[in-house]
Amino acid sequence: MKILITGIAGFIGFHAAKEFAARGWKVIGIDNFCDYYDVKLKRDRAALLEGLASVRETDICDIASLKALFDEESPDVVLNLAAQPGVRYSISHPFVYQKTNLEGFLNILECCRHAAKIPKLVYASSSSVYGGNVKMPFEESDPVDNPVSLYAATKKANELMAHTYSHLYGMQTIGLRFFTVYGAWYRPDMALSLFADAMLNDRPLKVFNNGNMKRDFTFVDDIVDGIVRTVEAANLPRYDIFNIGNHRSERLMDVIDVLADALGVKPKLEMLPMQPGDVPATFASVEKLHKAVGYEPKTTIREGIPVFAEWYRKYRGRD
Repeated sequence: MKILITGIAGFIGFHAAKEFAARGWKVIGIDNFCDYYDVKLKRDRAALLEGLASVRETDICDIASLKALFDEESPDVVLNLAAQPGVRYSISHPFVYQKTNLEGFLNILECCRHAAKIPKLVYASSSSVYGGNVKMPFEESDPVDNPVSLYAATKKANELMAHTYSHLYGMQTIGLRFFTVYGAWYRPDMALSLFADAMLNDRPLKVFNNGNMKRDFTFVDDIVDGIVRTVEAANLPRYDIFNIGNHRSERLMDVIDVLADALGVKPKLEMLPMQPGDVPATFASVEKLHKAVGYEPKTTIREGIPVFAEWYRKYRGRD
């Protein structure tokens, strides 16, 4: 079986590619290596995939290159992880999200639709679609009509676009709503990396909403297990949406304490108000994905955060 992973040099794409290769899949991957965050980190991830996956520098917004790739490779499955991430960045750079998350995703749908062998499409949505929902945990049946960031709106749009293509063309499209994912080879723009950098350089941590934040922190190995189960499942419906998280909502201050212990430092804190586009809490119900494919996250923050901390120290040369 052959899988095409878009965003393969990204954090989740890199880990997914390694696992699919280990399971005997032929892995083809594309990435545009954009400079939203450290390109060297993406290049280093891609270098570790040498011999495991065929990695090409291609942008999902380049429809001609994408069509040529589909014609050449004819994948059985497309795992679309390529996207412009970032809630706060979407407020200051809206057209980047229009280009990548809407036009790019439409290109993926069109290439799947016109492929000689229509592939199964599994794509990344986001917990951000739940907006300001206060009912916990978030369930897939909850209304998601009130996004509070443009990033969230583009992810909700992806779900609607996928539904349309499933309805019109009989394509199988499965959306996974990712919650806060962390682990080794983590993105530098995300909270744990920003906290670790501040801690190791004796700078105050910027703690938003005065620390009254809760997030469903999910270790990347658990996320990849859920992705693999979803990709390999033969009994899923033509169209569906699943939460993929840890089924725990952790206090941000507890996360900071565990990270500080793992790094052996005492953090300085700078308490700040809530940022535009942020939500105070996320908490995933994963019962639907558990029933569908047996997904069962196992890693607590006390097990996972030290893995991240060890990698961060080593990669950033802090030892």
